[in-house]
Amino acid sequence: MFESREKIDPSQLDLKDTVVNISRVTKVVKGGKNLSFSALVVVGDGHGVVGFGVGKAKEVPSAIKKGIESAKKSLIRVPLQGTTVPHPVLGRFGAGQVLLKPAPEGTGIIAGGGVRAVVESCGISNVLTKSIGSANPHNVVRATFQALSELKDPAVVRRLRGKEDEDQPERTGAPAAAGAEAGASA
Repeated sequence: MFESREKIDPSQLDLKDTVVNISRVTKVVKGGKNLSFSALVVVGDGHGVVGFGVGKAKEVPSAIKKGIESAKKSLIRVPLQGTTVPHPVLGRFGAGQVLLKPAPEGTGIIAGGGVRAVVESCGISNVLTKSIGSANPHNVVRATFQALSELKDPAVVRRLRGKEDEDQPERTGAPAAAGAEAGASA
């Protein structure tokens, strides 16, 4: 099943950028070596919208600027539950895997490198993470994004299953009381 992604307009958001990694890249050509820089950048508004991009240029500032422009084109909306993720999720990209688990208030961000940059930009402030496999920043960031894109909003899932949000606690208590009365009268 093909899912169309919601188009998010970056001009209406207050996006903050974070540089995750800058690599010096050389290309060997006939006349010697061509030196350039590659920048991995994450942008986010701190309220559930986040994106990442890669920029390459001869100078570092130009590479970062190109990375930010690329990141603004790949924005996704992440369903949050308070200040954490709604449920555990595992994201995979290449040889990298990233596990995100919800954490209680006051835990903070237990993450390193690329994962920390992504979850901070997203607005998540309590989460447990584990990066498994590849430590390559590009793979780790892409695996984190894959995990975040797999997150489901609990209210939407309840609605899809035919459950009602408000009546859930009351309905579970009512049949138990009716069963107890039926057992007492028999």
